[in-house]
Amino acid sequence: MKQLKRSLVSASVMTALILTFALVFTPARAEEKKDGATTNMEILQEKIRADKKLVVAANMDLTEAEAKAFWPLYQEYQTNLSKINERIAKIIGEYAGNYNSMTNEVAKKLMKESVAVEKERVALKESMMPKFEKALPAIKAARYYQIENKIQAAVQYELADQIPLVE
Repeated sequence: MKQLKRSLVSASVMTALILTFALVFTPARAEEKKDGATTNMEILQEKIRADKKLVVAANMDLTEAEAKAFWPLYQEYQTNLSKINERIAKIIGEYAGNYNSMTNEVAKKLMKESVAVEKERVALKESMMPKFEKALPAIKAARYYQIENKIQAAVQYELADQIPLVE
C-alpha cells in the first residue's frame, strides 16, 4: 500500500514540479490587476502550493498532534523558500537577458549570486531543522527534508535541462 501511495505521489510531484518550473523559472507575461482582482498567475501559483502541500501530507503520516506542530513550520519554511526561488528566477532572467551578449563581468556576477542563493537555501534548512526536530520525531523530520530534497532535485534537473550553457 505504501509503495502504491509513493508511486502516485511521485507522479503528482513531477506534475507539480513541471508546473512550478513553468511558473517560477520562466519569464511570465505581466497581468494587470483590475479592482484588486486575482491574476491567473496567482491562481495557478496557489494551486501549485496546494498540490505540493497534498504531496507532503500524503507522505508524512502525521498524527493529529504532529500535524498541529508541523503545518505552521511547513508554512514558515515555504514562505522563506519562496523568497529564495524568486531570487533564482531573477538570476535566470538576468542570465537569459544577457545570454547573447554575455560578458565576463556579468558571468562572474551571476555565479556569485547563484552561490549566495545556494548558501541561503542551506542556511534556511539549518535554521529550520531544530524546529522540525522539536515538532516531530527525528524520522519524520528527516522524511520531510527528503521530500523537499527530492522536489529540489527534480527542479534542478529541469533547470539544467532547459538552461543552455553560457557561450
